[in-house]
Amino acid sequence: MFSLHPIWFLALSFFFFPSLVRAQDGSIDGPTTDPSKFPYSCDTNKCKLPTCNCASTNPPGGLSPSDTPMFVVFTADDAIQSYTINAVNNLLAGRKNPNGCPIKMTYYTSITYTNFSLVTDWYVAGNEIADHTITHVGDPQNDEINGNLIALNALAGIPLKSIQGFRAPFLNFSGSMLQRLKNAGFTYDSSASASIPVTDPNTDAYWPYTLDNGLANNCLALPDMCSGRTSIPGLWEVPMYCFFDSKGINGPHLMDPWLDAANGATAANDSATLAYMQSTFMDHYNGKRQPIGLYTHPIHIAIDLPGVTPLSSTITMINKFLDWAQEQPNVWIISTEQLLAWVQNPKPISQLDQVDALKCPTPQVNKNICNGIPSNEAGLLAHCAFTDFPWSTCYGCPTEQVSPANPNPPQQTTGGQALRFRIPANCNTAFWDPIAGSCLCNDSSCQFADNSRPIGPNGANLTSGEDNSAATSATVSYVPFSGNGAVPLFGFDVGLWASLAIGVMGVVAGGAGTLAWRI
Repeated sequence: MFSLHPIWFLALSFFFFPSLVRAQDGSIDGPTTDPSKFPYSCDTNKCKLPTCNCASTNPPGGLSPSDTPMFVVFTADDAIQSYTINAVNNLLAGRKNPNGCPIKMTYYTSITYTNFSLVTDWYVAGNEIADHTITHVGDPQNDEINGNLIALNALAGIPLKSIQGFRAPFLNFSGSMLQRLKNAGFTYDSSASASIPVTDPNTDAYWPYTLDNGLANNCLALPDMCSGRTSIPGLWEVPMYCFFDSKGINGPHLMDPWLDAANGATAANDSATLAYMQSTFMDHYNGKRQPIGLYTHPIHIAIDLPGVTPLSSTITMINKFLDWAQEQPNVWIISTEQLLAWVQNPKPISQLDQVDALKCPTPQVNKNICNGIPSNEAGLLAHCAFTDFPWSTCYGCPTEQVSPANPNPPQQTTGGQALRFRIPANCNTAFWDPIAGSCLCNDSSCQFADNSRPIGPNGANLTSGEDNSAATSATVSYVPFSGNGAVPLFGFDVGLWASLAIGVMGVVAGGAGTLAWRI
């Protein structure tokens, strides 16, 4: 393989990335189940948390809705590149949850067109990396599912134990696929849709549940998985919750709702989208507090990707929704794994400071190693100059592109390149030096500093970014996010780098030359 100067990574990306823009997938046009035809039953005396949970519209653990936080689950699908990271940051950077922690989200990562160094950065910053196959195929087989795990571990340094979740491309899945996930050791799937409004007595907007008694969603397409006909004990299903426009059950909007026409219209309208998103949110909020989700394909709102021209008004509208949602008491924007951690061990609003998954531990590493912290890894990345799509990694360039048939090709040794060491199971990514092959710290007591702060009286949203830990009033003012671009890299306190408005914001670590290295 030839050597490619880093500046050409940027130029090549403009040629290849337009091919990444797929037609929208993950949309539905009506109910995906019928509880009257597919009755669900589960014995709550036998199915108990944290390892088993019945599908239910009621909050887990017997909590009342008034004691239950309102969760907004933010996810992204497909390849990770600087463009998609920037798109996510245009919505989340600078936001904080009620405990002062930066927002975390889940990225269901497909491998084709992914830049592995950005996966490492995104993960080390505290976000969840989940499996979305290698080549983005529906109802995937083992080579696509397990190959993704192998590639993310080998080339992005994501510990296998940290890849807990899966989402099927196009939301096209089967009972046999769910069984394959169980066999591969996944904790959860999030491909099924909650397609009936929470205001409908037959709603399928269930809290996350295990498949000990089969599916309770998507039964029209997967009847053999429902009514207890199939059991996959211990595998969780985290439903994807629809928004609904004025047509109600006949007007569902699932992934990228801002791309949809609403209320029977023929074109998308930002004002109409914002109205039904707020209305559906309040139905959940004033009801049984089932989560709501923003399930995105960030490529559709990538403002710096050639060939994509998202309306600035749409990005402003999404930020307006998130601003508005965060103004409501006890609202948290979280990842899928954070939601599931809370469901498995539910705590009332008054005890959320006890939930470790909602805290923000920050790795304390100042050594110059290639570890996913941009300030540490400058000049240490391996640049893999494949002609179809170049990318970079801390873990050594392979001799060929990743594929389902070969998810972990041998490392290159041309040009005097020394072999790099893959992460072992007993070291955290932030502390692994893949060049030296050493772990700086494998004792949990010396790895992280917790930057979370008191949530505030009555769960008040302390989201301004200032130190409000001594506040004595529940009326702390909320500072809206402008949505005019993410927070610059050097605008953050060092201790809060993990917001990843940070490091990965186009990975602006010193100018355009570095940006070119990180595409």
